[in-house]
Amino acid sequence: MTATSPLESPAAEAARVVDAVLHDLATSPHRGVVVDSPPGAGKSTLVVKAAGVLAATGTPLMIVAQTNEQVDDLIARLGVASPELGVGRLSAVDYAATERVRAHPSCRVAPKVADLGGPPVVIGTAAKWATITEGTWPWAIVDEAYQMRSDALLRVASRFERALFVGDPGQLDPFSTVEVDRWTGLSWDPMQSAVAVLLRHNPELPVHRLPVSWRLPASAAPVVAEAFYPFTGFRAGTAANDRLLTFTDPKRPGFGSARLGPGSATPGFGPASTAWQGGSAAEIDDVLDAAAATGWGLHELPARFTVRTDAEAAAACAALAARALFRGGVTVSEAGTSPLTAERIAIGAAHRDQVAAIRSFLPPEAAGITVDTANRLQGREYDLTVVLHPLSGRQDATAFHLESGRLCVLTSRHRHACVVVARAGIAELLDAHPSTEPVHLGVPVKFPDGWEANQAMLAHLARCR
Repeated sequence: MTATSPLESPAAEAARVVDAVLHDLATSPHRGVVVDSPPGAGKSTLVVKAAGVLAATGTPLMIVAQTNEQVDDLIARLGVASPELGVGRLSAVDYAATERVRAHPSCRVAPKVADLGGPPVVIGTAAKWATITEGTWPWAIVDEAYQMRSDALLRVASRFERALFVGDPGQLDPFSTVEVDRWTGLSWDPMQSAVAVLLRHNPELPVHRLPVSWRLPASAAPVVAEAFYPFTGFRAGTAANDRLLTFTDPKRPGFGSARLGPGSATPGFGPASTAWQGGSAAEIDDVLDAAAATGWGLHELPARFTVRTDAEAAAACAALAARALFRGGVTVSEAGTSPLTAERIAIGAAHRDQVAAIRSFLPPEAAGITVDTANRLQGREYDLTVVLHPLSGRQDATAFHLESGRLCVLTSRHRHACVVVARAGIAELLDAHPSTEPVHLGVPVKFPDGWEANQAMLAHLARCR
């Protein structure tokens, strides 16, 4: 692992680590190199750069991603960085190439390796690579390697000789819908991530850590690092005043004096269905103004045990996102000045039925706002995010809702501000339900603990109420 210096600029520090990774690819005698990355640290940029460096040596390369979305995103990035580099996209028989894939001038799509024409780079999902029975490659790059189950790595390991594993250890762990207790404690437990099993059997492999998040602003990087990356840490690539979120339509005097409800309408807020018992419009504006000023906002609803699809909380999430859009938000950053459009706003929740409930409250004018689960928001980036806290309104704190990776994903997608919607009483819920997960021999302790990560995030949000 490369040492860091607080005197270095973020760009210089990040470049030094990337150079060390590329040096290891060229000179290390080990069969693998691991790169840990915090949210928005440039994982995809590193993958594209490493692919270009390896391809320039004439070495054929395979790239393994975890989802079709990730595959298409990498192809688009390769098309921008190295348009002359031939790329083969392994796909299902019925796959229809997306616009991003078609835009790559040197990309061929086929379900079989033999039909790709022998390009320097072949890329596909882990599930697709597991069906390939012909061909080997000197090098592989495994993107989002912490999302990959170890058994998935075993299914494709025979296809390459050496590999670069890039991923974020703070994100969601691999999951399964079947019972997996029979493998608990085994060093090759298929439910561990590919990187976890790899390092348990090969502790000598070089591990690098990207030290800078280019996505998270200076208001968020230390908060996310303390809560979810307590032993590695990272810093923001921008300073406190480099990013700015403002609203051209300010809060109007007397705006939202009554609670919104079915059949009501508030000028400048959008259709009445935008919010239903989700808080007064003045409260909505206050939270948005606080988030614009500090990078964080907490919209706290009254303490209450609710069903999972809490209508009031879902309405509040929709109201916050829609109101931010209707107020004409403007973002200023190192990338320039841009309007806060619907495509740059996202709402995240833990469950698909919560996502559906939130979507039902969005007015047609805000239909472009992304609403999705934490699992599907991984790897994506927005200017403003609204998060329905996984523990909001619950009577218990299950392992699913306590998982640190879920809250980490939800609270680390933004470039400017994040607003958390939650019912009061989560801290008391955590105190009443300490972690009761069984301790198994041979199972590494996971850090950070979900209970501790939730407490750390709540402590910060309490100051943004």
